[in-house]
Order: sequence, then structure tokens, then C-alpha cells
Amino acid sequence: MKEYEQYPMWDAALPLEKRLNDLISRLTIEEKISLIPTREAAVPRLGIPAYNVGGEAAHGVAWKGEATVFPQPLGLSSTWNKALMREIGSVIGDEARAYHHREPERHGLTLWAPTVDLERDPRWGRTEEGYGEDPVLTGEMSAALVQGMQGNHSFYLKMVATLKHFFANNNEKDRLNCSSSIDPRNLREYYLKAFETPFVEGGALSMMTAYNSINGTPAIESPYVNDVVKGEWAMPGFIVCDGGDLSQTVNYHGYHATHAESAAGALKAGVDCLTDEVDLVVSALQEALDRDLLKEEDLDRAIRNIFGVRMRLGQLDRTGLNPYASIPESVLCAPEHAKLSYRAATESIVLLKNEGLLPLKSDALRKVSVIGPLADAVYTDWYSGTLPYRVTALDGLRSRLTDAEVLYEDGNDRVSFKTTEGQVLTLEAEGTLVAVPEGSAQMAEFIHQDWGWGSHTLRSVKNNRYLTLTEEGTYQASAPEIGGWFVKEVVQFDPQMDDSSILRSWNGIPLGLAEHQGKLVLAPVVQQSGEGADSSKASSSVIGPKEPVSLVKHIVTSGVERAIDAARASELSVVVVGNSPYINGKEEIDRPGLTLPEEQVRLVKEVCKVNPNTVVVIVGSYPFALQELKDIAPAIVYLTHAGQELGNAVADVLLGAYAPAGRLNMTWYEDESQLPDIMDYDIINNGTTYMYHEGSVLYPFGHGLTYSEFEYENISVQQISGISGDDVLKVEVQVRNTGEYASDEVVQLYGHPQTSRVKRPLKQLIGFQRIHLASGAAKTVSFEIPIQKLSFWDVTRDRYCVETAAWFIMAGRSSADIRQTAEFHVEGEVIPARKLDMPTFAENYDKHAGVLLDECLEGRSAVRAIVPGEPLYKEGQSSWIGFLNNGTQGAHTFEARVAAFGEDGELQIRSESPDGPLLGLCSVPAGVADSTSDQADSDIQWTTVECSLQQPERGMDQLYIVFKGGAAIQQFSLKC
Repeated sequence: MKEYEQYPMWDAALPLEKRLNDLISRLTIEEKISLIPTREAAVPRLGIPAYNVGGEAAHGVAWKGEATVFPQPLGLSSTWNKALMREIGSVIGDEARAYHHREPERHGLTLWAPTVDLERDPRWGRTEEGYGEDPVLTGEMSAALVQGMQGNHSFYLKMVATLKHFFANNNEKDRLNCSSSIDPRNLREYYLKAFETPFVEGGALSMMTAYNSINGTPAIESPYVNDVVKGEWAMPGFIVCDGGDLSQTVNYHGYHATHAESAAGALKAGVDCLTDEVDLVVSALQEALDRDLLKEEDLDRAIRNIFGVRMRLGQLDRTGLNPYASIPESVLCAPEHAKLSYRAATESIVLLKNEGLLPLKSDALRKVSVIGPLADAVYTDWYSGTLPYRVTALDGLRSRLTDAEVLYEDGNDRVSFKTTEGQVLTLEAEGTLVAVPEGSAQMAEFIHQDWGWGSHTLRSVKNNRYLTLTEEGTYQASAPEIGGWFVKEVVQFDPQMDDSSILRSWNGIPLGLAEHQGKLVLAPVVQQSGEGADSSKASSSVIGPKEPVSLVKHIVTSGVERAIDAARASELSVVVVGNSPYINGKEEIDRPGLTLPEEQVRLVKEVCKVNPNTVVVIVGSYPFALQELKDIAPAIVYLTHAGQELGNAVADVLLGAYAPAGRLNMTWYEDESQLPDIMDYDIINNGTTYMYHEGSVLYPFGHGLTYSEFEYENISVQQISGISGDDVLKVEVQVRNTGEYASDEVVQLYGHPQTSRVKRPLKQLIGFQRIHLASGAAKTVSFEIPIQKLSFWDVTRDRYCVETAAWFIMAGRSSADIRQTAEFHVEGEVIPARKLDMPTFAENYDKHAGVLLDECLEGRSAVRAIVPGEPLYKEGQSSWIGFLNNGTQGAHTFEARVAAFGEDGELQIRSESPDGPLLGLCSVPAGVADSTSDQADSDIQWTTVECSLQQPERGMDQLYIVFKGGAAIQQFSLKC
């Protein structure tokens, strides 16, 4: 036995805390520092191996080699099946273990998934990674995945799930330096709720902070990490920051002047493990200690959290008791895992529309056309694993329609190019695109895909490779797939006056011809200093043409015309359209709109025109606006990019071997005019998501059809005492399959109070179950809903509150298809009138307009007006906050803690409305310090001001604070 194995830290029979105490006592400061980066160093003298924190597992183990690939998370959530999620999580854990056993110091077991960010805006570029717009669905589905990933042993962990990104991280534009403004009700009822369930119920033991700020504080230093995640929720694991965020707090947010300050701020705020360059992390921590910004106990706390997890993963353990240590490599891509991938894909499929065309009668089909740019494609995304195989929709249909002729057309044009000076573009043997005199070589022919919003790809007919910008700086048809962090397969067409176009690279640089090794090659033009110069950093051309070249595109064959011919000749057409996960919406790029590309819409229209028996299959990473298609196609099916079994799942659903029962986890809006600015996170005030949106929609949250009919009967609601002693609502409803097909059904339970002190959701999901019923069968579905799920955040008392109110409890097939409703009286509280003679935090307003929440280092958040230059600023806007149902009357003085953000300001105190009677004025001069403030060296100086108040004729039941200039307020009180 080695000497270190005799230390208590290696004795797995001891309590975990004793082992951790021993470990920490034996580490030097230098060793402690080396264990804080995500690439944790080895400590040979103690037997501690190197360990790599991180890796991706959004829908299967990624970036390590072949692994089972499941549908994108948005698709997994469309199953509404928690048991399935646990099974998928378990497979991910098994395959992560297999890779870990192969190379334990390279392949860690703390993987960064699931993404729990709520998707209140479908334009978010990373929509594919999340679980939808509802906190209950997101919370319960992600909790189930976490349970499967981490295993069910009482001590040992199969792997560790890292929830991301905490929180309010739902825009890619300016994500490295923007701030999400979140008031207490949105925070508590929506954004935090989604994370609470996978922590408290799912037992997740790790979390990643987000890039953005929340209310002016970078998420890496958010007070909610310590106060809520580690405090209220008592999460015993460790927190990691997002990649590079230590340095970005300095370089992008400008929040600190040095990395030492950033490292100290992160660790003190509850982050334990820093994802950045190892040398940077180590030097920053050492400097922080030298400057007394950090204490050794801060390192100890982080290491305790990190190794509390590492020991439960089975490290520093010679007992042989870890049940997950023996998982063999043979589990990778095991046949039973492929079957689960197929099941997940089929269960995720949502039947949006069906006018009787589906299911197809395969024995009656003799000639079928399969059409569309995604018909013979299975795409991966940035966080996908490596597919062990792929089955396209075309493959799946051909394998099943063995007695029918299956035609295929992708609907894309075949094109070639000439220069305006008479040269043609051709491909060299290695795929390099060169210009030669016309007639001297065969013109290169490409499959031209228009992805919309100016993004195009060109795939060589000759070698089936995409045209891409190489590291050498030339264009070659050499990419087998569209992909990469920088998507260099994308080109843009810049039309000229003479019907020619200038092509531009993925980052907007015009392309020209330059001599290279005796040939004229296509390459980005050399950028001079100024416009566009910095956009070529990731792939600067080493060839360097001086001027762009004008190219004339020649259509060799029309994709739409070929598709029309195939559709006209067929009994049935299946058109498969959608998106590439790498184009027009991905990490770092928000989606420019909600529609499908115009060329795809045109393709569907033309096919439907000649063949009324057309099924449209949409394969996409997010919701779409389908106004032009919803009344044209008789059947529309939706699924996300569904992994290796996509084609088999699509074919079996279309042909009736499986009855679809997926449900939408996001509202499908009619168009983007129904959405606010993507930076506006206030779903309550804006009326967004199904909970607050009052307008019409294309397809509602929870929508999804199947091949059978279901009836709901006999709903009942009663209040009982739960296992923990807390009251629960027991809701029962009978569901009967009255159709001809056996099918799953997703029973959805919603609630709505008839009265409330505040604006409540029109409907809020409180429970759901996916069940299976044979034709003619019935089942009584039972829910037990904790009464606390009916609570809201009471800003007058800073706590959750269940009001006394009559509630509608509704069961149905979607948020808009309610089949049974019961009225039930909930005995709770009556919220008393506000006491404004007590200190009241400004962020606890009841109503507002034109304001943001910003940082206040004295505690809580400051409220200030949105100013010109900020994303949500509107010319002529009014900025105010309102406090309603106030019990304080006869006040003669208004006292407030205030500051000026950038310029002098003023607070107007009014009653009844923002433009109601003026009661008082408070000047807020810039740069005024106060001896009571501990922020004397800060740019923002807080001080206490007061002003006298006139007595309003109608009292102060409604008090409004109107902002002028740079005035900001943290708290106030009225003196009587």
C-alpha cells in the first residue's frame, strides 16, 4: 500500500466530511490553486490524479468519439415523458463512464448539461438546447434527465450533471457584456423556478453561471448563487463559470480592472471552479491572495465543494464498492441505446395539422415522391455527439415502402458560375475552386441551398462536398458537412446591377481571384484597416486578392421544376424542410426571424399546388411562423434534429406504425411582431409565453395531434395532506381513447385563480402525464399538486404566498384545448395593504414602464430609467414605478436611498397614476457622496435624500415614482 492510501482522505468508510477535512489539511496553497481551474492538476504526493471538469452531453455524450445521439433537447422536451428522460440520462451516464474508463484524466465525468435556460423568446439562437418556455415542464424534464445521468446509488455517482446557464441567458447578441433586467416576480416565479426543480428534486450537483449580467452584476458574481442555489436550495455540489468568463469579466463587462479581482469576486460569490486558461487562473488566484482579495479559506471552501463531488464519483477510493466503476466500453452505441434513440425520436414528433391524410396507407401506395433539402439529410449541431450512423427520412421511407416506387428530389438548383470577364469556375482534383478560360475545362456544378436571410451553401455535384474556406485561405469543395464554431461553408450573394453577384465569405468579406501556385483561386479579398478588417481574424486569407470578382450564376437545372415534375407524377408527396443548426441561429447568433427560408416556402407551395396529397415534415431547431403554409398543406409534422434514428421515426409516424403524441413546449407565434425586443425579459409586463400572451397564435403551447380521439370526463379536485404534511390538491380526470388507434396521450393540468392582488398567468401548467391507451380503453389519471405550486412571489413581503381564491383547475390536450374544468376554493392568505412607512425596496414595484434594474452594491437592485443608447430605449418613453394598495396615509415626507447614473436626475412623487397629482420632488445630483455609504470610491455614489409631500385629495393608495435624467433609487419610505 502506498503511504498516501493510509490517509483518512483515502478511507471511503469514513464520513465524507472527515475525508474532505483531511484532504484540505494536507494541500499546500500552491496545490489548492492548481485545483481550481477546470483542468485540475494532479497532486502525485497525495495520489490525486489530474481531472478534467467539463464536456458536453446535451443529447448524448459529445466531442469524444462515436456515441448514441438523441434528439436535440427541444425535441426531448417535446416528448413530455419524464420516465423516458431518466432512461436517456442513464444511457448518457453509461457512455460517459465508458469514455472515462478509457482515458480517465482526459474524459471527465462532470459534463455540461442539461441547458435549463427558459426559452421565453423563440428567436434565441440556442433554442435547440433548451426545454421550452414553461418552468414546470423544463424543471421536471431536466430533473428527470439529471436523475438518470447521476444514477440512483445512495453515495456514488455515475456522472455529474451541470445545469446551465444560470440565469436569464436567452439572447446571443452582446451576450458577453449585456445585462438582463429581471424584477422579483419574474425572477422568482419564472427564471429561478426552472432551476429549482432539477436541484431540489433532481439532485443536480453542479451548475454553470452565464455570460450575461443580471441587474448589472455579471452572472459569475451573482448574489443568487450563494443566496439561492447554495443557500435556499442547499445544493451541495460545485459551481463552474462558463468558458473564458473569468477574463471576460474584465475584457467585456469591464467590471474589474484585473483578473485577480475577477477571480476573487467569482470565488466569493460562490463559483468554485474557473473555466479559463490554466495559467491565467493560477496567476490570477495567486495575485488575489497576495493582494489580500482572497483568503485561503476561500480556496478551501471551493475545494471542499469540488472534491465532495469527485469522491462521490469514486476517486480516492480503493474499496471497489463503486457500482459504476465496472461499466464496460461495450456500452458505447449499444443496440439497446439505439432503440432508445429511436423511441425518443418517435415520441418527440409533433403532429401539428392533419386533415385526414395521415396515417398513410402503405399498401395502397405505388409511387411516392420524397422532396426537400432535408429529405436526405441528418444534421448534427455544435453540441451533438458523433453519429455512429444516420438514417434520413428518405432512407426510412424507402426501407418501408418496398412495393412502391420512391422518387427523390432535393428541390435545390444545380448551378455553375462564370466571371463577367469570360472565365469559368472549375474544380481541381483536390476540390480547389479555380478560374480558367471558358472552354478549357468542365465548369464546376454545385447544389445551391438558399437558407434565407442571405445565407447560402454550395455543395459540389462532383464530390458531394461543401465549398468551404480553408485555413490556407482558398475555397475548396472539401467539407463533408456544414459545421464548426465559424461556419465557413456559408457564402453570401451580393447582387450587382448587371445581374452578376459578388460572393462574400461567412464573415462578410468579398471574394476575389488571386494567383496561387500558378492558378487563379477564389479567396477573400485582403482587408484594409477600417470597415470589416477585424471580421477576418478567425480565417484571414493568406492568398489575398486585391479586388472582388463579379460572378454570374447559371442555373443548370431548376430544383423547384424537378420537384414539381416528381410531385405531379406521384400519388403522394412528402416535403421535408427546416433549418441547419449551424446557419441563421446558433450559439453567438440569434435568429433573424421566425419564418422558414423563402425558397423552402416556395417549394412547398408549388408541390402542394400540383399534388394535394402532400405531407410537410419540418425538421427544425426552433418554432416557426407558418402563416403561408398552414392553410395549404393538409398535414404538417414537426420534429427537431432527432439524431441517428430520425428517418426511421419519421417513416413509422407517417405510415402509422407509431401514433404521434409529441407536444409543443413553446408557443408558435404568428409572426415576430407578437414579440417584444429580445432583450426585454419581462414576460409578465409584455404578455409573452402562453402564460401571459392574450393574442392569437399559430399553434399553442402543449399542442399536438394524434391518430386517435380522446375524451376527458369526470374531473375532481380535493385537498388532502401530502406525505410531507403539506397540503396538496388531488386531481383526477378520466381519459378515454375513443378512436381506432392505440396511442399515447399527454394529459396536461393547468390552473388559474379567479381573483388575485396581482396579474397572474392566464393559465399555468401545474402537472402533466404521458399515458398510453389502447383503442377503447380508459384510465383515471391522478395528480397530486402541492398547494405551494399555486403560489406567487409577494413583493410586499418578499416571500411566496398562496392567496385565498377560487381557482379553475383545467385538464386538457393543450393550453388551448381544455376538456374538463373544476372550480376549487383554495384557503390561503389575504395580502395586507403595503406599509410604505417601512423601508420598501424600489425593485418591489407593482407596475412599471421604461425602467431597468441595475446593480446597487449596498444590496438588492437599483431602479433607473432606460437611457438613450440602451437596447430597450424608446424615444419619448415615460419611466416610472408604481406601488398599489398602500396602507400608509397622512405621510408628510418621502425619504429615499438614491444615486445618479451618469447625470443629474430627479424623482417625481405622484399619486393615482404616473401623470397624476404631483406630491413632491427629489433632486438626485451626480457625484454626491454620503458618509453613510461604503461605496465612497465607486463611480456610483449612494446617498439619502428626502422631500416634503403634499397631501393628495384621494390619498396615497396608489403611489408612483417617476424618473427624470439619471436618477436611480434603491429603497424608500414615507414618514408620517
